[in-house]
Amino acid sequence: MFAAELMKRIGTWALYVVGTVAVLYLALYAYAVLTQREFTPGDPIHIFRSPEAPSYS
Repeated sequence: MFAAELMKRIGTWALYVVGTVAVLYLALYAYAVLTQREFTPGDPIHIFRSPEAPSYS
């Protein structure tokens, strides 16, 4: 009797955790979509490198 109640409680909390992670993922995705920089085809890609980085060539 006690084991079934415990399993039900663990399942409920697992569902809460999965739902919370899903909502956080959707919120992060919405933030990334709404704050992305404008991309225009043909614009150069700027890659910034630290001047102290070693040269491997």
